[in-house]
Amino acid sequence: MNRNYDIIIRPIITERSMDDMEFNKYTFVVAKDATKPEIKRAIESIFDVTVEKVTTQNRYGKLKRQGMTSGRRPSWEKAIVKLAEGSKSIEFFEGME
Repeated sequence: MNRNYDIIIRPIITERSMDDMEFNKYTFVVAKDATKPEIKRAIESIFDVTVEKVTTQNRYGKLKRQGMTSGRRPSWEKAIVKLAEGSKSIEFFEGME
């Protein structure tokens, strides 16, 4: 399987991520072991755009309880990708603005 599609898991569609699209920023859930250069390469090859900057955040799973049993939701990594100035927007998000 193509490694690029293993790195980029899904887009994050929230009110804040929609507002960031004005500034050419797009938000994705990415693989926990992915590095910034790998994320940049994957976005550039999948969507045919030029990436200027990649910012990542590790999000830790919340502690959840059900009765006496407690557990934790899975941890995940979030990447905010800023596209270069002359680059076209990502088509996936076009109809959502």
